Amino acid sequence: MANPSAVCNGHLHHHHQKQNNLLKSGICKKNGITKGMKKNGVSNGTLYKKTFIEHFEQAPMYVAVLTFLGFGVGTVFGYLRDFMRAWGLEKRNIATEREEQKDFVPLYQDFENFYTRNLYMRIRDNWNRPICSVPGPQFDLMERVTDDYNWTFRFTGRTIKNVINMGSYNYLGFAETDVNALKTVTIELQKYGTGVCSTRQEMGTLDKHVEIEKLVAKFLGVEDAMVFGMGFATNSMNIPALVGKGCLILSDELNHTSLVLGARLSGATIRIFKHNNMQSLENLLRDAIIYGQPRSHRAWRKIIILVEGIYSMEGSIVRLPEIVSLKKKYKAYLYLDEAHSIGAVGATGRGVVEYFGMSPDDVDVLMGTFTKSFGAAGGYLAGKKELVDFLRTHSHSAVYATSMCPAVAEQIIRAMKCLMGLDGTTQGLQRVRQLGRNTRYFRRRLHEMGFIIYGNDDSPVVPLLLYMPGKIGAFARRMLEKNIGVVVVGFPATPITESRARFCVSAAHTREMLDTVLNALDELGDFLRLKYSRYSKSSHPELYEETSHELED
Repeated sequence: MANPSAVCNGHLHHHHQKQNNLLKSGICKKNGITKGMKKNGVSNGTLYKKTFIEHFEQAPMYVAVLTFLGFGVGTVFGYLRDFMRAWGLEKRNIATEREEQKDFVPLYQDFENFYTRNLYMRIRDNWNRPICSVPGPQFDLMERVTDDYNWTFRFTGRTIKNVINMGSYNYLGFAETDVNALKTVTIELQKYGTGVCSTRQEMGTLDKHVEIEKLVAKFLGVEDAMVFGMGFATNSMNIPALVGKGCLILSDELNHTSLVLGARLSGATIRIFKHNNMQSLENLLRDAIIYGQPRSHRAWRKIIILVEGIYSMEGSIVRLPEIVSLKKKYKAYLYLDEAHSIGAVGATGRGVVEYFGMSPDDVDVLMGTFTKSFGAAGGYLAGKKELVDFLRTHSHSAVYATSMCPAVAEQIIRAMKCLMGLDGTTQGLQRVRQLGRNTRYFRRRLHEMGFIIYGNDDSPVVPLLLYMPGKIGAFARRMLEKNIGVVVVGFPATPITESRARFCVSAAHTREMLDTVLNALDELGDFLRLKYSRYSKSSHPELYEETSHELED
């Protein structure tokens, strides 16, 4: 059998010659994922300066059948237990409405409540575990147990030491407690205290905020930037300042909730395109230009495209060159959320813009957070000076939210200066390179073991597919028994058949730590039968194999 990793474009015959041709044009297909698209034999892969490989492999049919069967069995037993609770045969742990409120409209949807009490509650112990140390490459965990099947928990007083942390977004390892590294943060904390107690437009703009905004603009290569105290609010509270009624938002179907909330609050019309699917996006852009607004058919005031740099649940990277080409072709605006990609990809950690060798001027609104790669809190918006000046006046966060803590600002400044080499060392560049090495090593080993993992080869977000609901709890509990902390995710946060574990690789992880995790995964993969990979065709062919459009440079 031919080596699947050496097969491009889905053909075995003459695959070496075809692979070379495709790589020259920047197009490759691996494990069912294509990079670049064609129309009439003309490739737009020339938009890419490097190969772009992503994985979305389909599991065997029996896995989907057993997954639905698992949810079905859980649902049947859930209704049985509800029946027993109603007749007093089982203790009712959930809160109930008072007799006076029995005729009120229920506060929650019935199925949402049903799912929480009968399905989620059975594996609730795998979430909200309290940590009692810095979330570095290892952390300490407070042990807790339950006496009533996860309805309540009690702490034992014992601490589980040195758990390998595979869940925190500590991509560059700046979440640390080294005294020398945090010396400047300590000085600023003693000078300014912990809080600002005012908004940016009142008494809350400090010299540290001016310094950090100039540094962020310099780091990104743009004219100006503005920082905010909360990453989530950077999206949800600023998108309404940029668009409103009469505007059109084109949003990727897998965008983060903060983007979705901001879009809904804006009052603009929202249309969804398939994840990373340029055909779907262009169809919406074309229709928007041709037909205009509903009923009146007037031209849209603005058309803005909302995308993320790295998608935090799929591990995929935005097809930025193609999106920029489309936005220029149709005269739309582009809003890029680099929450997970800034610091994590690119030769010097400057995100997907640098990763694809593009200019920051190609993106109208650059957004990112400091909560991940920088080991701090907050977010930024950056771009043209006129854009940032507008936001300083109209941003809901600037008007109503308390300013960023000065000590947090200093943590961001020290991390960013480290990345830029302004601290006189090459430590920042070494961290970026180490993250890339760790990411590629971890992903390659998982592929070799036979797991199905999603996303781009360069993405430090690594989703490993578990599928069946019963395996979510078993996986997380057994990994913790091996002193490894993981994040598991299931429906409704993912499609019902695609429950997964999500690993976040860090530059702070040593090769020994990664090997420990990989050895545990290899053993657990055999025990729980998780090695489903057959290098089969994509489970999302409609997202990656459409060939009916051509992009312009």
